[in-house]
Amino acid sequence: MRGADTFTEGLFTLKKLDDFVPANHPLRVIRTMVNKALAEMGELFAGMYEEDAKGGRPSIAPEKLLRAMLLQVLYSIRSERQLMEQTQYNLLFRWFIGLSMDDSVWVPTVFTKNRERLIEHDAVVAFFNAVLKQADKKRWLSKEHFSVDGTLIQAWAGHKSFVRKDGKDDDDGGDFRGKSRSNETHESSTDPDSRLFRKGKTASELRFMGHTLMENRNGLIVNAMVTQADGHAEREAAKAMVADVRQANPEGNITLGADKGYDAAEFIKALQDMKVTPHVAQNKSNRKSAVPDEIARTEGYGISMQKRKLIEQGFGWAKFIGPIRQVMVRGIKKVDQVFMMAMAAYNLVRMRTLGQVRLEVA
Repeated sequence: MRGADTFTEGLFTLKKLDDFVPANHPLRVIRTMVNKALAEMGELFAGMYEEDAKGGRPSIAPEKLLRAMLLQVLYSIRSERQLMEQTQYNLLFRWFIGLSMDDSVWVPTVFTKNRERLIEHDAVVAFFNAVLKQADKKRWLSKEHFSVDGTLIQAWAGHKSFVRKDGKDDDDGGDFRGKSRSNETHESSTDPDSRLFRKGKTASELRFMGHTLMENRNGLIVNAMVTQADGHAEREAAKAMVADVRQANPEGNITLGADKGYDAAEFIKALQDMKVTPHVAQNKSNRKSAVPDEIARTEGYGISMQKRKLIEQGFGWAKFIGPIRQVMVRGIKKVDQVFMMAMAAYNLVRMRTLGQVRLEVA
């Protein structure tokens, strides 16, 4: 018998939001890890809102704000406006963020304004480190063997915004083909922090450069940063990140894997001065490699050459699932926040998988 097309809405419901989320949903494990990380950040959150303690309307809870930003990365949501719209009707999103069925969803501009407060206090960096601390407790992190690489991030700015710094008109009518333009004479009026840059066979675009340091045991990202795009940015960022590793492990036998782009005499010497073994791919194309042959012949060097390729998975995930192929924010600080959150999300997804694999093995 054909059923009737009717809709009857009950006046009350006895179900909780948790009842609507499947028991085996992948977000359950991620939310548990996220809540543990946020619990360790209570002191930081208290300091962020200390000046507002005397009065005023309560702002968005930073814990909810960070969970919502994480959802935006995990579900490839392109803007805060779309995130707020989907949170309005998506029970899974409300459950993950910590909103009840009756709670009002924030205005997108208010959400964006509160997100800027997180930049001032490096809250996303603290969240990234708190997630890593959980991986460290489970002994998933190597403290001695690492890989480094960089990737290009397209800025939220176009060629037409790339104008002269002195304010003069190029008199090209917007047609810049065949014209000489450089970062010394021009800058983007839309995003002055971006730089015109090309790498390999790619076209020149307004870009930033993202850098990550990966531990080689399980391929987790242990450090990440964004710089302006130039030919030396990758090596300078690598030196800064490996210096942090050396400071955390002063006596360890640290190795650093990298591709041929890092095979420069100045960079290899800097690593050796820090007592870091350079497992950098040798570049012998019409030149002599700066990496000593005695290092390149070791067994550990061969292992590093295999492991360092895992770092591309983080970049690929953050560009295909995450928002870093072309960021929709402007300014290097905001781009850095988006990049750090994308890497934290990647670590959480990878840690969930690692936990399941080890559970199955046990």
